[in-house]
Amino acid sequence: MTTDTIQIVDRGRGAQLSTSRVTVQDLVPYFQQGCSEEEIIRWIPTLTAAEIAVAERYYRDHRQALDEEDRLIRARSAENKNPPRVEQVLQEAREERLSITERLRREANGEAK
Repeated sequence: MTTDTIQIVDRGRGAQLSTSRVTVQDLVPYFQQGCSEEEIIRWIPTLTAAEIAVAERYYRDHRQALDEEDRLIRARSAENKNPPRVEQVLQEAREERLSITERLRREANGEAK
């Protein structure tokens, strides 16, 4: 597939690849961090080098607006925190999992409890 057959379209989710459900906004953090094509494919293996090239060209052409949209998305995400009680339950569950994992590791290695 060549970059001539890949386009940026809007199907109601914002600018996205015509050949994929991946939006340009999905790729903005990778472009901002200067990730290579290979790094992006490692994280999103359904993409091709040609698709990444088309999305990156669109990003370069619309960088200011896309970076601002990314900033707003991150700010919104930061506001959507769990209530303190939920965070406490999650922390307790993490600690319990770590304890179980450590106990199983010791048992597997024949170590004393």
